Amino acid sequence: MVVGIIVGFLAPDFGASLEPVGEAFVALITMLLGPIIFCMVVAGVAAVSNLRKLGAVALRSLIYFEIVTTIAMVFGLVAVNVVRPGADLRVDPASLEVTAAAAERIDAAKGMRWSDYFTQLIPSNIVESFATGSILQILVFSVLFGIALTVVGEPAKGVARGVERLGTVLFTIVRFVTYLAPIGVFGAMAYTVGAHGAAVIGGLLKLIGTFYVTSALFLIIVLGGILLLARLNPLSTLRYFREEVLLALGASSSEVALPGIIRKLERVGVEKGTAGVTVSAGYSFNLDGTSIYLSLTTVFIAQALGIDLGLGQQLLLLVIMLLSSKGTGGVTGGGFVMLNATVASTGLVPIAGTMLVLGIDRFMSECRAVVNSLGNAVAGLVIARWQGEITSAEANAIMGGRDVHASGAQQDDPAARGSVLAERGSA
Repeated sequence: MVVGIIVGFLAPDFGASLEPVGEAFVALITMLLGPIIFCMVVAGVAAVSNLRKLGAVALRSLIYFEIVTTIAMVFGLVAVNVVRPGADLRVDPASLEVTAAAAERIDAAKGMRWSDYFTQLIPSNIVESFATGSILQILVFSVLFGIALTVVGEPAKGVARGVERLGTVLFTIVRFVTYLAPIGVFGAMAYTVGAHGAAVIGGLLKLIGTFYVTSALFLIIVLGGILLLARLNPLSTLRYFREEVLLALGASSSEVALPGIIRKLERVGVEKGTAGVTVSAGYSFNLDGTSIYLSLTTVFIAQALGIDLGLGQQLLLLVIMLLSSKGTGGVTGGGFVMLNATVASTGLVPIAGTMLVLGIDRFMSECRAVVNSLGNAVAGLVIARWQGEITSAEANAIMGGRDVHASGAQQDDPAARGSVLAERGSA
């Protein structure tokens, strides 16, 4: 990552030409996401004899997602009103031109109706969903498939075992691809700095700084506080998921971290079904970094254009963003499409104003990816803790690197097993 930044600064043209290197690595990971989610969720759901438990996981996940993303958006609104990074720019809306590169994303956002956020949950063609990487549609199909295996019972046991074994093979491929991570991250960072470094000037630097500081405070105060409430060590959690965080930062994509997060949650003791459903759904419903980005950037654009948004208008934006930030994980353009969908839905800010942040979107995308990834890792731990699947002592021991001794003690010592079961019961 460091070498990529240096190359991008010293030889920007060469750095920009390395875009295919980063894109190839991200493509290698994302090509596996659909099949991995399918295998994880199907195997997990099929292993749950009590379908009521699956419903509890889904319900608790949605409640958690809605609360945390709302807090994230409030963080963004408070930060942008306190710092006011766009107040001194005084941009004339008439001077903004929509580039060809952004026109397609803006058109996609304009064409979205409120009902699209719900109808897109259901795949019209599951093969197409796998081909396009529509995570939410794959998740819905996987849950239905797993439930069907459970209802069929014994005759379907062979299918369930086959899906689980296929998942093991897919994770082995992920392990192979991860060996290329240093090369992929080098190419992605060299491209980012080489192609976009010159665009970071003046008030935009202030916006980036505000976004990064706000995201850091959200991680420390909100996610750290949630972990403490669940009696989980925040520092151990961060260290445990550090490879996934660095991958998301370097590749500017939270999706590349998904397989690693699911696998590490399993290692802590989170059940397959809980890990698969919570993390997969989180990539559409629990995008904490994107939520901060939406609220902060929308008001920044208004400030830059000299538009004074009152409290009522900002609360209206908050309500709209709670909808527009959900279910668009599979849309090409990610956060920028969500931003345009939000702006187009309100009519409070000219949609051409989003061009102000297009040049720096890559830098903000890196921070979004990190917060989104950590947010979903924390969600998986908290929901599993809520379900009583893991104990704080076990999880902290494993995340602290003491998994071998902890597991051995539990297997060999009946008293240790009894204390673990007692803590699970109280949880």
